[in-house]
Amino acid sequence: MSNLASIHAAAANGAADSAISAWPDTTALYGRLAELVAQPMRPIRPDAMPKVLRWFEQKCAGSKRLAEQAKAVIPGGVQHNLAFNHPFPLAIRQAEGAYLTDVDGNRYIDFLQAGGPTLLGSNHPAVRQKVHELIDECGPVTGLLHEYEVKLAELVCSHMPGVEMLRLLGSGTEAVMGAVRLARTYTRKKWIIKVGGAYHGWSDQLVYGMRLPNTGRMEATGIPRGATGHTQECLPNDLDALRRKLQLNRLRGGTAAVLLEPLGPESGTRPVHAGYNAEVRKLCDEFGALLIFDEVVTGFRIGMGGAQAYFGVRPDITVLGKCLTGGYPMAGAIGGRKDVMMSLVGGIGTTSRRAFVGGTLSANPLSCVAGYHALREAERSNAAVVAGRAGDRLRLGLEEIIRRRGLPYVAYNMGSIVHLQTSGVLLLDTSSLWKLFKVKDEARRRKHMMEEMGAAYTAHGLVTLAGSRIYTSLADTDDVIDDALNRFDDVFALV
Repeated sequence: MSNLASIHAAAANGAADSAISAWPDTTALYGRLAELVAQPMRPIRPDAMPKVLRWFEQKCAGSKRLAEQAKAVIPGGVQHNLAFNHPFPLAIRQAEGAYLTDVDGNRYIDFLQAGGPTLLGSNHPAVRQKVHELIDECGPVTGLLHEYEVKLAELVCSHMPGVEMLRLLGSGTEAVMGAVRLARTYTRKKWIIKVGGAYHGWSDQLVYGMRLPNTGRMEATGIPRGATGHTQECLPNDLDALRRKLQLNRLRGGTAAVLLEPLGPESGTRPVHAGYNAEVRKLCDEFGALLIFDEVVTGFRIGMGGAQAYFGVRPDITVLGKCLTGGYPMAGAIGGRKDVMMSLVGGIGTTSRRAFVGGTLSANPLSCVAGYHALREAERSNAAVVAGRAGDRLRLGLEEIIRRRGLPYVAYNMGSIVHLQTSGVLLLDTSSLWKLFKVKDEARRRKHMMEEMGAAYTAHGLVTLAGSRIYTSLADTDDVIDDALNRFDDVFALV
């Protein structure tokens, strides 16, 4: 790298106490993203892509063999979306800190971090030790109360401004389902408005307007229309459209909640303006709707108080997942105001009006001890801020490479959540039905380019989320980031 010294100095200038050193200039960013999708794609060169694919054939025989075995017993060969990888899934043997090692012995810098939950880096020893102690003493589940579910709830409530009480569940999808049910129970209203393009899990009512705004029920195969009959979407940052929907809904029973990701859909892939969340809060208050923040990714990764603390906006209900247990399973929770949360009172035979949620393995001792000690370690180590500075360093380095090589790509970050847009597939203009119809073929081509970019990253020892999103962690030292930047530079030389 030609000017790493200046990049490092710039990365060090961020606010010392915030995981997000500076919010991106959203207007300028959208301009750059519009320029990216307006011009021809810049994929890996046709002469270079066969070399990338040959690397997988030569170096990943064990992964390829397991992927073929998986296809015989697992639909499509993978159990969850993160595992999709072009040309075939990697089979991982070891995860430790900033690195993954596959069954063939190849080591990668881990910028996937399991989709975001491992803020401390993978398999952190301080958490692992406490989990081992718990397994030896108690086992993973009892079905009864355990001290760590109380300790974890107390810790979360002490940090997150909008969380006065906490109900633990099994996943982010379950938590969103419960949050929507809770909002409808508390308000006695039916309509839910989400920000289009956001992913809030795969429950029937929210497989709607996912990933690309204005796509409505495009992904809702197998879901009756009635399930999404009271779900609506608005384009991100369009406060006028949100107001119109709230006004219309007031004439037909009212809006139970507005549901959003506080950084913007897909963890800021379509970023919101800095004041957007505060304006949505005002509209919810005006129309008597609850505000739900989906902090499945941002909770604790944006700081111990989540995105709500960063923006200074207090939601009525908070959805948590991923980071809640530091990468251990059964990570999901609903938090919120006490008066709202009391509609989740558990027990059999209660006569109070309540939103029913369940889950035998929710709040199990293993998950709770892992969550408590992961969050305490994040608190002690200032992990969100350290990971955020690694994200700054990476983004600044990527911008330097992009400028030097004359590429149209766009890199930006919100702390430890780094976006690297090369194909812009999730940023195509879907603001009208005509535009949505026109971009379908374009979306397929750009998606394939993104898959090929992801394969090239992997062949150069970098694992990312779908080739376009990067999560940094406490384990990402300056040396790790600088090594990664040299690898990205090698990939961009193939464009």
